[in-house]
Amino acid sequence: MRKTFGTTVYKVNVDAGFTCPNRDGALGFSGCIYCNNDSFRPSSCKPSISVSDQISKGITHTKRRFKATKFLVYFQAYTNTYAPVDELDRLYRGALAAPDVIGLAIGTRPDSVDLQKIELLESLASKFFILIEYGLQSMYDKSLEFIQRGHDFNAFLRAVEMTRGRGIQIGAHLIAGFPTETRDETLAMAGEISQLPIGFLKIHQLQIIKDTPLAGLYSENPFPVFSYQAYLDFVADFIERTSPHIVFQRLFATAPDEILIAPEWGRNRHQILRDIEKNLAARNAVQGRIFTPRTVTVRD
Repeated sequence: MRKTFGTTVYKVNVDAGFTCPNRDGALGFSGCIYCNNDSFRPSSCKPSISVSDQISKGITHTKRRFKATKFLVYFQAYTNTYAPVDELDRLYRGALAAPDVIGLAIGTRPDSVDLQKIELLESLASKFFILIEYGLQSMYDKSLEFIQRGHDFNAFLRAVEMTRGRGIQIGAHLIAGFPTETRDETLAMAGEISQLPIGFLKIHQLQIIKDTPLAGLYSENPFPVFSYQAYLDFVADFIERTSPHIVFQRLFATAPDEILIAPEWGRNRHQILRDIEKNLAARNAVQGRIFTPRTVTVRD
């Protein structure tokens, strides 16, 4: 982003009041079994405040703290394409009209886009930086079924295929540590994602969060979660298997202590990032060192 825009670009998180097809009854009511939006949503990001006010307050705070000059508005909470296209048009263009905003990052599900919505983003991408972040979580249907995701891997492949070649940046989210997968299976996702036109990637450890169905399952039948060192080693292995052309936006998660059940690492985000970097250096690990292209096909 610094190379593209000549300065560091900061995200301003907003909650536009979207819901999710896995919560409003279209697919289900309880959401994915791990989902508690309070585990990653900043306290300043509240749907009770208008989007324009959230943007204004976020920019003011970030300018004061970091001397920032350019911003992406990040539509983060729940499914941010889950509305009629005319409503999305109004919402996105309103965010882009804010001073010093140079683009959008839009978090969504791969089964919540269609051609009209993608064409809207394409029109915006002709003038602004537009990143759509698809929540995949796993490429294994067995894991998607376990977490009650409501779509399969092929839905993600179709969404990526629909989005590619339109000037829209494409991102993906993955979660490591589902009890349905072996370590090797999870590592294999690095190669699969690298074969796709993905420019940005977020990956983090599975966290057991209070007040989620997963917390109930974990209480009844605890399953292994990543120890701290095991995750540092996993991340290094994953990075080495990922194309050097992909930008990592996230390598771990840090849910608030008051809602986190496991894994409890006792480190803040700066300590975790430092230890990831130290572990990479100790291993002489380089992104893409053992990246092997894979063929991925979309099934009808």
